[in-house]
Amino acid sequence: MDESIANEAWWKRRAAAQAEWWRKRAAAQQEESLRQNSLMYGGLIAIGAVMVQPFLTPGAASLDLSAKICVIAFSLAIPLLSALIMLNRHETYRRRMTSSVVVLVAQQVALGLGFVGVVGGFWHIMPIAGIAILVGTGLGVAVHSAGYIRVEEEDAQATQGAEQPPQP
Repeated sequence: MDESIANEAWWKRRAAAQAEWWRKRAAAQQEESLRQNSLMYGGLIAIGAVMVQPFLTPGAASLDLSAKICVIAFSLAIPLLSALIMLNRHETYRRRMTSSVVVLVAQQVALGLGFVGVVGGFWHIMPIAGIAILVGTGLGVAVHSAGYIRVEEEDAQATQGAEQPPQP
């Protein structure tokens, strides 16, 4: 009887410890997502400012299609990205991410427009550079995904079975 009570108490402690571990892990994951989002948003704003700068001259009326796509995409993306940075700071302060559908859509639209702007800008410089940025982005996403999955799998394996149940 005493042995089953000891095992039950161990399992309760184990369940409480795992629940706490998952809460901390989720909070840390959310903080890391906020940091990564800030990096992406700020990076795209900087890239957009640099790429659009040459088109701010009086001869901008004679832009080719790829240059126009670059300018229009960044003219939409930069204000959205700026708003998302401000929101991101507030989310960081409150230590939680918003669940607003409007914000989630704005995030995807802003990142997509930033990507279109980058591709359009490189395409304007040289079409092969536009193709290269498309291929490079695909490879970058694949590398990030593979690395992320591996790190998460290794972390899950490292944290399993940290404490063993009491032996009878």
